[in-house]
Parts: sequence; structure tokens; C-alpha cells
Amino acid sequence: MRLIDTHCHLDFPELVKDRASVLARAAAAGVARMITISTEVEKFPSILAIAESAENIFCSVGTHPNHAHEEREFSADELAALAAHPKCVAIGETGLDYHYDRAPRDLAHRVFRAHIGAARKAGLPLVIHSRDADADMAAILTEEMAAGPFKALLHCFTSSRELAEAALALGAYISFSGVVTFKNSGSLREIAEIVPLDRMLVETDAPFLAPTPHRGKTNEPSYVADTARLLAGVKGIEPDVLGEITTENALRLFDKMPSLAP
Repeated sequence: MRLIDTHCHLDFPELVKDRASVLARAAAAGVARMITISTEVEKFPSILAIAESAENIFCSVGTHPNHAHEEREFSADELAALAAHPKCVAIGETGLDYHYDRAPRDLAHRVFRAHIGAARKAGLPLVIHSRDADADMAAILTEEMAAGPFKALLHCFTSSRELAEAALALGAYISFSGVVTFKNSGSLREIAEIVPLDRMLVETDAPFLAPTPHRGKTNEPSYVADTARLLAGVKGIEPDVLGEITTENALRLFDKMPSLAP
């Protein structure tokens, strides 16, 4: 099975301390590419260094909503300029998080919209974090998409069917993490059933949210295979087929990445 882990955090301490082994296990599991995701623009140089350290690692640049109040507001132009690096293939992660609600909401909205502007300017996909903010997320995406289209991905999807349908109607992609494998995630698996195969991606969000049967362990890119196998069962196809489809989807969305060898 060939896979792309479209969202991991290789700069987080849990993965830094054993990165060589983590990458070796990812290769053994068929993970052809990894995108290590930025959560703070001010730490982008360290993210970029990781992406530059291996041919199969790429990165994004952006401010996670839970850090929006901790660093200065970067303009769309500034973000797009940073994203010009050959190894940077996305803007984000960005979005809204009303679960922790750490940043003032007006600030979170401004930062999110600046990242949307950067995605338009750079022509790169926007990696979106959305938690307990379905109505505002759908409203902002609808408004901004009408103002000027951009590529979008709702990562680690755990929101409502209504938000999934709204995002799909706007042309967005939806990515599933290990959460979809959890015993109590039946409603999320029902949402996965309605997501068209050509709009579905897989990720780990490592080091968080290790899928079954690795619950309680530090998550890592190799575990994306377990999520892919579960989704293959939900969609009624073979895991290898699901792997190829989601890999093609990732390469189409993150089209700044070079193609994979056959």
C-alpha cells in the first residue's frame, strides 16, 4: 500500500528524539511522502529544515488558531512569500478552535482570513483546523470562496455532517486521521461514507491521535496505514486501492510536490 501522510508534526519533541527510526518505519509501511505542518510562523525555519533534510518530506507555513494570540499577525503577502520555498506546499494549519478558545475570536477570524488570502496569492492549498466552530467555519469559507476561489482541506475531520457537506460543496477536500478508527467514532465513519473518494485524504496528525490498535502510543506517520485500512473497509474497497486513490488526491491537491515514480 502506497500512502501520503498529509499532516504530521515532525518538529514536535515526541518525534524529534527518534526521527530516523520514525522515518524508517514510515518507509517500511509504504508512506511515500510526509507533510510536516507548521503551527507557528516564527518557528518556520525549523520546519523548513526538516523538510530540506529528506527528499520525501514537505512542509507548510502558518499559525494554528490556538497560537494566534501568541505571535504577531502575518499578512497574506508575508505568508505567501515564505511559502515560495520549493519545499513549502501549503498554507496553514489555520482555522478556528472554539473548543479551547485560546485566542480572541475576532483575532482568530482575522488570522484565518489572512491565511486564506495567502493561499489565493500563493496558489497553494489551505490546511484548515476546525473544532467546535462549524457555523462560523462554514460561513467564512462560503464568503471567502465567493470572494475568490482557493484550494482547501479540512484536516483531521471530526466535525458535523453539515460542515462536511458545506465544505464539499465548495470544492474542499476532507482528511481523516486515526480518530475515525476509534470505537466511539461511528458517526464519523458515517460521514466518511458520504465523502467522495476523489476528495478524501489520510493523515496521522502525529504525534497525536494514534489509531486503533496503537491507542495510547505516540502517533507516527507509519500508522497512517491503519487509518487507510479502516477507511477502505468503510468504502468497500481494498486497502491498496484506497492508498492509491488518496495518494493521487494528495498529489493533485498539493500539486507543488513532484509526482511519484510509478
